[in-house]
Amino acid sequence: MASLNYKHLRYFWMVAKCGAIARACEQLHLTPQAVSGQLRELEDSLGVELFRRVGRGLELTDAGRRILSYAEEIFAIGDELLEVARDQTMTQSLPFAVGIADSVPKSVALRLVEPVLHLPEAVRLICREGRLTGLLADLAVHRLDMVIADRPMPANLNVRGYSHPLGESDLTVFGAPGLLETLSGSFPARLNGAPFLMPGDDVAIRLRLEQWFEANRLHPRIVGEFDDSALLKSFGQAGAGLFAAPTAIAAYVSDQYRVQPIGRIDSIAEQLFAITTERRLSHPAIVAIIQVARDQVFGATPRTPGRSRKTPPDPTLAPPQPARSRGRSRSSGNAA
Repeated sequence: MASLNYKHLRYFWMVAKCGAIARACEQLHLTPQAVSGQLRELEDSLGVELFRRVGRGLELTDAGRRILSYAEEIFAIGDELLEVARDQTMTQSLPFAVGIADSVPKSVALRLVEPVLHLPEAVRLICREGRLTGLLADLAVHRLDMVIADRPMPANLNVRGYSHPLGESDLTVFGAPGLLETLSGSFPARLNGAPFLMPGDDVAIRLRLEQWFEANRLHPRIVGEFDDSALLKSFGQAGAGLFAAPTAIAAYVSDQYRVQPIGRIDSIAEQLFAITTERRLSHPAIVAIIQVARDQVFGATPRTPGRSRKTPPDPTLAPPQPARSRGRSRSSGNAA
């Protein structure tokens, strides 16, 4: 069986696109006699007539139109192949897909993940955001390399994963300058009757905040609840209410949202975890995130006197504690 001559097919494709042999010859840098001869050979090999002459031009036959559709697809795939090959020779990016639970403060996520773009290796960063259960499902089928969450791997999910501590920070309460002018007293009594913006039910820190209010006999006026931490801070910036954020990013929150800190809740710790399917970590982006978290984000947080915080072990050297899908539950870490 005769094989297809792709050179002849390209000449046919060019003539069909140009509508005339003379114009096609200008693109191909060939003589009309050479192109005409190649077209006749293609027609003979296929056993069909590709063009009919109309006046001084050429018109595709029905068979020619069908073959043109195949030729266009063939050469489009060829161009795509060349582009992929060219990209591979120029730079070979290492894909890194990270899921960020919507309960994780976006400003913390930015500081943790942004250094990945400056690694010596070329990394193509893919960020996904959503509820933790959905992200863990994607992690289980390897659509994600890592999930950043405000709690360790839930014990009730039948997903094999390992929780690597990123760090912890206590909380600072912030308010817009205009709102603070309407409040009197010292912290924490200043919270009594003040409008307050609470994190949503899916945020690990929510219950701890409610317990702290009750233990200190504080009764702020809850005016809003937000699953998205960035939206909560935006409402706080607008003066809708006071809000709590990790002390580790207090300077960033004050500068970015133009709010002022009014007090610190040192008895509540926000914890963040990197959840992966690997016990020992090898992806350079994951190693970089954990290093940045320990040395720059949480490691830079001033410690409250009388309260010690242990630096999380290096997960690349010491295996972290695996999640248990069945049996005894581990107590969850607290986060904002």
